[in-house]
This record gives sequence, structure tokens and C-alpha cells, in this order.
Amino acid sequence: MNFLEERITKDGIVKPGNVLKVDSFLNHQMDIALLDEIGKEFHRRFSHKPITKVLTIEASGIAIAYPVAREFGVPLVFAKKSKSINIEGEMYVAEVESFTHKNKNQVIVSKRFLSPDDHVLIIDDFLANGCALQGLISIAESAGATVEGLGIAIEKGFQIGGRVIRNLGYQLESLAIVDAMDADAGTITFRAQD
Repeated sequence: MNFLEERITKDGIVKPGNVLKVDSFLNHQMDIALLDEIGKEFHRRFSHKPITKVLTIEASGIAIAYPVAREFGVPLVFAKKSKSINIEGEMYVAEVESFTHKNKNQVIVSKRFLSPDDHVLIIDDFLANGCALQGLISIAESAGATVEGLGIAIEKGFQIGGRVIRNLGYQLESLAIVDAMDADAGTITFRAQD
């Protein structure tokens, strides 16, 4: 069992409807030391790639992606879920559906921050159905950037997202893959990984 699986087992809460709450340490209140470990682990897994940018989606992805970008020494770009008055110029746009929030959002990245010269590592907190990752892949490809890989803190292995992304041919690294959850017993079963 790795460091993230141990923390999920200790502090994660399984709710009905295949919901795993990790808000006490990952996506509401954040354990900074844990996030630093996540950054180091993704750097270890992708250090052989020529990463020039880390790309994520607001809001929960930012906390996971920040230590990764710091480890690589590259900028972090995050897709915004709404256009504000301070975003100028042309943008890359993708529509993504949120498993957690049960809604669709258009996400945007300014064309100033991604180019064909970029080698992108996409990072996010959860992978369920893969919609957010597919949106980020679409944005990176619209920019002509090379998607070097995708890193996920927690993958719900019993949902289709991991299979979909891996079938597209991308290197997908998930630090914890949940194969089953039982809300009544409060138990989580992780997939064995190397």
C-alpha cells in the first residue's frame, strides 16, 4: 500500500453513490506535506519526459498540479470554468462533464499559455468517467502541444475513465486506483500496482 492509499484508508469517507470524500486532506482542507509527496511521485514517474508545462482544471486540480509543476520547474496552467473580464484574446475551449457535480462546463485556456512547442503533463485529483481529462487533452491538442502523459491522484477503477484514456494510447499514471467501495462497511479496495 502506497502513501496515498494509506491516507485514503485512514481518512477517506465512502458515501453512497460511489462517492469518496477526501476533503479533510486533499480537496477542501489540504495536507501540504502529502501534496509535496504527490509532486515528487509524479516527477519520478514522468522525469524521463521533456515536460514544459503542467495543465490542470480548476479548482481541485490546482492543489495537486502545483507541487508537480514545482518539481519539474515549469509553469502550471489551469483551465478556467468560466470566462472573466480579465481573460483577453483568443482561447482554447472544451466542454467537460463533472461526475461529482453532475453538470457540464465549458473550460477555457488562453492561447497565450499553450503552444506547439509545449510538452504537457496533465494532472488532476480524480478520474471517474474521464470527461475532464478528455477536455484537457482536447485543449492541449488544439494548441498543437504534445501530451506527454496524465497523472491522477485517485482513479475510480470501476468506472470507465481509466480504460478510455489508456485506450487512447496515453501514459496514464494513477497514484491510487480504487477497484471497489462499500458505503455500508466503509471499506475501500485498491488495485495492486507496481
